[in-house]
Amino acid sequence: MKFLDEAKVYIKSGSGGAGAVSFRREKFIEFGGPDGGDGGRGGDVWVETVNGLNTLIDFRFQQHFKATIGTHGMGRNRTGANGEHVTLKVPVGTQIFEEDQETLICDLTEEGQRYCLARGGNGGFGNAHFKTSVNQAPDWANPGLEGEEKTIWLRLKLIADAGLVGLPNAGKSTFLAAVTRARPKIANYPFTTLHPNLGVATIDEREFILADIPGLIEGAHEGVGIGDRFLGHVERTRVLLHLVSAQEENVGKAYKTVKHELRAYSDEIGDKPEIVALSQIDILDKATLTKKTKELAKACGSTPYQISAATGMGMTEVLRALRDIIVEANAEANILEKPAKALKVRHRDIIADEDEAND
Repeated sequence: MKFLDEAKVYIKSGSGGAGAVSFRREKFIEFGGPDGGDGGRGGDVWVETVNGLNTLIDFRFQQHFKATIGTHGMGRNRTGANGEHVTLKVPVGTQIFEEDQETLICDLTEEGQRYCLARGGNGGFGNAHFKTSVNQAPDWANPGLEGEEKTIWLRLKLIADAGLVGLPNAGKSTFLAAVTRARPKIANYPFTTLHPNLGVATIDEREFILADIPGLIEGAHEGVGIGDRFLGHVERTRVLLHLVSAQEENVGKAYKTVKHELRAYSDEIGDKPEIVALSQIDILDKATLTKKTKELAKACGSTPYQISAATGMGMTEVLRALRDIIVEANAEANILEKPAKALKVRHRDIIADEDEAND
């Protein structure tokens, strides 16, 4: 399955059905009166997050979504049927933007969340609705209201607890493959990773999700290399694992290059909790390892971990450090923000609105 994290979609809700102009005509009933029914309501366009999706590739093959119109009213006071709803199935972590790509409509961060993107038009009143004591035979009815139509953008930001960042060939994909069951492409040339990869790491019977994004190079925020278009996938993470390859001539400069690109993209990402590790240390002798560790410590302001995914050195310590930060951040979020509870309340309100509309 190909990875796609952005898609442009056209949506249109259904128009309401027109009201009917009808009069009761039966033998032996002298004054039958109007009996035109109301039109049905048009269908809505909804978006819903579902489990099992991690890409927007489905929207490459279908970009137009239209709900059906409401059925017109009929004689004998028969109301037309409501139009059928259309639901866009998206992965957890999808954001919906207006056509300008800047105005956020909704941010769906939990499985099962639903949001109404376009309401269907109300059905028109039939002539029976306009009967009064002074006008007992109205010969007109209302047309149904037009549905809403607009173009929206879907943008996926993967939900992960920790993100892997670094220069190309820093060992990010190798690290992911070593600690999870993910099988990213690994090769000895730059930009082997062309799209984000996810994996579930386990340490001391606790699991957390790792996200590996393509490597950053100097000028990535200006579009150099693959650019910074995939950095959005680590915006939601609790912590970043910044890998610096021991093969770099100047490990301090390598660290500062990536750090600059992170800050150029977003201060929020640049200020995230960070664990720095010197990777691929199995290729160095003891003296060179000590020298490069000191250089990296001076650049990042803390003692970096020393790891090798090939031999397993230092991997357990890094995973435990990531786990501790994630657990602490999740605990603070639950105490201070309670985001999940608020989202569930809004979700129930949305579902209630939908049920009322169907009634």
